[in-house]
Amino acid sequence: MRNSKKSSTDRQAILASLKARQKAKQRKWNVLVYGGFGLLLAAIAAAVAISVTGSIQEKNAAAEAAKRPIEGIQTYPGLAGKHVQGPVSYPHEPGAGGDHSATWSNCGVYTEPISEERAVHSLEHGAVWLTYNSSLTPAGINELTALAKDKPYVLLSPVKDQAAPVTATAWGAQLTLQNTDDSRIPAFINAYVQSPNAPEPGAPCTGGADG
Repeated sequence: MRNSKKSSTDRQAILASLKARQKAKQRKWNVLVYGGFGLLLAAIAAAVAISVTGSIQEKNAAAEAAKRPIEGIQTYPGLAGKHVQGPVSYPHEPGAGGDHSATWSNCGVYTEPISEERAVHSLEHGAVWLTYNSSLTPAGINELTALAKDKPYVLLSPVKDQAAPVTATAWGAQLTLQNTDDSRIPAFINAYVQSPNAPEPGAPCTGGADG
């Protein structure tokens, strides 16, 4: 009888030891899994924070640059803004304001030339128009595309025979440039998108014509 009780006690002790070992293994596994998951989340959060901080710093730097005078800008005050039919001969290259089509160009990136008269109407609404001539390399076009893409009040299109490789235009203001990596391009965009100098800032740059 004593042997039977002893055997039962031994079995219980063995089972308890096995359960304790199993719990210890489970705790170690939990530490590894949840600890690793926590480290992964922390790494992701750090990467996101760095990306957001970098983006904010870039935007702040561009905004600060936009507050400073931008060297080389030509301004054209007192431009008329009547709606007309047919082509308009602009004294600027491309047009920086004046009479224009009753329909505006939808803001966005274009790989073919667009209507100058419609683009000028977009400028009236506070848009910035980036243009480039046929000398610009594919890499340069990609740089301008990155600047214009997803910006609701920016147009980008080729003007094959314009004199300057790159021109940034707003209503009554224009900047000619030789290189696409010129820091004055983003500064111009920040300074003149929705500029109060435009006759109708905030009017739509969608719902018009493509091109």
